[in-house]
Amino acid sequence: PEESAEFMFDFDGDEIFHVDMGKKETVWRLPEFGHFASFEAQGALANMAVMKANLDIMIKRSNNTPNTNVPPEVTLLPNKPVELGE
Repeated sequence: PEESAEFMFDFDGDEIFHVDMGKKETVWRLPEFGHFASFEAQGALANMAVMKANLDIMIKRSNNTPNTNVPPEVTLLPNKPVELGE
């Protein structure tokens, strides 16, 4: 399977830039951002490699035990009274 990853920087919920992993370049949400700031895409790629290595270590430390998926509990509250059979 093909691996996927995303490296994005945001401020207050708004994207400032992301790194296109395929092209290995920084993509500014607004081109003007690139006039007063810079970010080397290689830094993101290095960070991703470290995070992947750390993830592999954590998986090994957990004996490759997958987490059990627990279905969510749902409660439905109607706006008005409901009678059986409606």
